[in-house]
Amino acid sequence: MLIRTDSQHPDFIYLVSLLDGDLAIRDGEDHAFYDQFNKIDSIKHAVVAYLDEIPVGCGAIKQYEDGVAELKRMYVKDDCRRKGIASAVLAELEKWAKELNYSSLILETGKAQPEAIALYQGKAFSIIPNYGQYAGVDNSVCMKKPI
Repeated sequence: MLIRTDSQHPDFIYLVSLLDGDLAIRDGEDHAFYDQFNKIDSIKHAVVAYLDEIPVGCGAIKQYEDGVAELKRMYVKDDCRRKGIASAVLAELEKWAKELNYSSLILETGKAQPEAIALYQGKAFSIIPNYGQYAGVDNSVCMKKPI
């Protein structure tokens, strides 16, 4: 089951705390740099995925610029991966972005997240030059998809 919510939902906050713990390990000394761009207090469009009423995955979108939404805070709990949860969350976020009249999605992920890169490329995202605060950041991989 998927629900649409915002960043104040307790299950979204819980899953983001797990995501941040995972990223702190993966990003190492670079974590503080990335963390400053991943605050959730201004996110109005979040999706939480449940299995047997337990929150297992999440993702969000927020406006980057006119017509472009940025995908943020995508996460699935370790023991629930490879079950299509991330794909379902991503599909719901794409649908929601279209409803909000966005024409494309952009995202930033890290080279330390090869499974995320593979997921996005498998969903028709293309690698683009690093944008905004990620320009010139070697560990960042930025992607875009028209929707």
